[in-house]
Amino acid sequence: MSSPPSFTLRAAEPRDLPAISGLIHELAAFEQLSHLVQTTPEALHPHLFGARPVAEAQVAETDGVVVAFALFFTNFSTFLARPGLYLEDLYVQPAWRGHGIGQALLERLAALAVERGCGRFEWSVLDWNENAIGFYERMGATVMPDWRICRVSGDALARLGRARG
Repeated sequence: MSSPPSFTLRAAEPRDLPAISGLIHELAAFEQLSHLVQTTPEALHPHLFGARPVAEAQVAETDGVVVAFALFFTNFSTFLARPGLYLEDLYVQPAWRGHGIGQALLERLAALAVERGCGRFEWSVLDWNENAIGFYERMGATVMPDWRICRVSGDALARLGRARG
């Protein structure tokens, strides 16, 4: 019987941008949203490593190859009057699922949230992704049944932004 593959978690570095970009494209394909992806390593760089980063990432690597990532940012709860951690995307390549990488990434982000004094750690999940929903619930997450995500983007965002200048 062989031992499970080992992996290392660490904060993403600029050298990881091509891998993270590639994983984002894989995630989009899985979610059947490839037509929406505009991500490139160059586009990610200022937002993760520029003068005023707005997001962070953790990566999982095995034998020096990045096989998973979690991209997150700080948000804020007015009710709790405390910051929160919002997980934008978590993706583990299919060949590496079932080895504890997704759980380890969630645990790492939860630990960061606690260290930073966050009142909560949140993310969204597609309603058809039963495997992910079950996984998140086993990790202690509550899928919020009464909440819906609202989004304004593209031309609608431009119109709304011009509404009152």
